[in-house]
Amino acid sequence: MKFDNFYGGHVEMENLGFPGLPADDRLVSDEQLTSAFDEARAMAQLMDAAGYDTLWFAEHHFQREGYGGIPNIPMLAVYLAQHTDNLHFGSMFNTVPAWHPLRLAEDVAQADLFTGGRFRFGIGRGYIPRELATLGGPLENDPANRPLFEEQVELIFKAWNEQSFTHKGAHYDLPARVPHRRGTVEEITLVPRPPHRPVECWQPIFSANPRGIEFMLQHNIKGVVPAGSRALEIAEQWRAGRAQAGRDGALGEGLALVLQIHLADSEEEAIREATPWFEEQLKVLAPLGRMPALTAAQIDATYDGAAAPRAGLPTVRDLVADGAWLCGPPEHIAEKLADIQAQLPGLERVTIGAGALGIPPSAIKRNIEWFGREVLPKFQEIP
Repeated sequence: MKFDNFYGGHVEMENLGFPGLPADDRLVSDEQLTSAFDEARAMAQLMDAAGYDTLWFAEHHFQREGYGGIPNIPMLAVYLAQHTDNLHFGSMFNTVPAWHPLRLAEDVAQADLFTGGRFRFGIGRGYIPRELATLGGPLENDPANRPLFEEQVELIFKAWNEQSFTHKGAHYDLPARVPHRRGTVEEITLVPRPPHRPVECWQPIFSANPRGIEFMLQHNIKGVVPAGSRALEIAEQWRAGRAQAGRDGALGEGLALVLQIHLADSEEEAIREATPWFEEQLKVLAPLGRMPALTAAQIDATYDGAAAPRAGLPTVRDLVADGAWLCGPPEHIAEKLADIQAQLPGLERVTIGAGALGIPPSAIKRNIEWFGREVLPKFQEIP
């Protein structure tokens, strides 16, 4: 079981949580926004020294509030590979409908080449209208999004795996039949193609929709599952889908589990420290539809520092009880992870940071270092 961390590209902030500054009122300077790249390098170097496997990033655009400042993950991976020796870098996730699929295929191929095979590819459909619609993709709840996404992914893999190719689908007819020297273009070749093939690919699984699982298995895409009460259920559905496709394996095989770990001397201290960070995440994501269990009144309450504590909103304590967060000292965290490993013996990797947007990068680095020193060695194989 490999251990990773996730960083969404957010910056150090003050006035967090429900009593703090409203999310829409944040306007971060250019200098502070670009500090996300320095933070990413510092995290990468800590992780590389401690023996983590992968540092994952989220693709975001136009986030002037400071919640996500990494628009091009393959480019960042190339930069960070120059400052590390063994660490891998991955996209969690590239927002595929915001790209022309062949431009994304080219960027990932170059990152694979320049990092010496240390780039991991992750794909998602996107969820922020300001980002996706501005860059030309249909919104997540638009029925056009899924078929576009699926055709784009098919085209990316075709470009990587075939020496030359053509494609005719509902959204793309490639190549353009245009004059080329004395002839007409009939097929094209991606240049460069990734030297390390097949390219490893990851995709989130939230609802365990049979169509989505079938699509993933068809393209040998691995799954990223959120920790918590539904993780085991999703893992069972994933294993059943794999078995139906003729790929028997242990429960958790082909999956990564994403959870949030915060270390402190006690569970209560960790929960207390993490509370304003999680409240900030609610303020940012609930109005974007990312908390579907919340009522309209609860979402409205996230805008009101006085009303929010009385609105029955989820808390860090609730997430600890559900298993989505692990809070406390290293020995407690190690015991909980051992329980997860026993439940999901085939689990490929665990990401210890689920990307709570309000967690200061300074706290993320502290968790990376502390976990790497006192927890990670308990799970590393002894030669």
